[in-house]
Amino acid sequence: MKPREIVRVRDVMRPEIDIVDGMTTISDALTQMQSIKNKMLIVDKRHEDDEYGVVRMADIAHHVLARDKSPDRVNVYEVMIKPAITVDASMDIRYCARLLERLKLSRAPVMDNGQLVGVISLTRMVLHGIRK
Repeated sequence: MKPREIVRVRDVMRPEIDIVDGMTTISDALTQMQSIKNKMLIVDKRHEDDEYGVVRMADIAHHVLARDKSPDRVNVYEVMIKPAITVDASMDIRYCARLLERLKLSRAPVMDNGQLVGVISLTRMVLHGIRK
């Protein structure tokens, strides 16, 4: 029996990184999400010792829509999750899928040697992992 080939996160991640500043309004973040057809934006670090954050559609629904706040008056930093849960580019997608499922996440930023290199989603892992 042939050993199963390990599929790494770097093999299936989306290398495009959609970054937003924490001071951006939710309205502008939503416009950016719609134009790039993405459900999550990475919130940039403010300085070298800071950490990345993420803002997801679910966060906006919970903190802005459900609380009847104006998206023009709420900034990304007010609803983001920080620090972001990240995964390593060399991780086996089976373990990555387990981690994201355990944490109830559908996507996560990907890091390689301390650098942000992409975004991985359950969808990409399933589509690639099942077809292997």
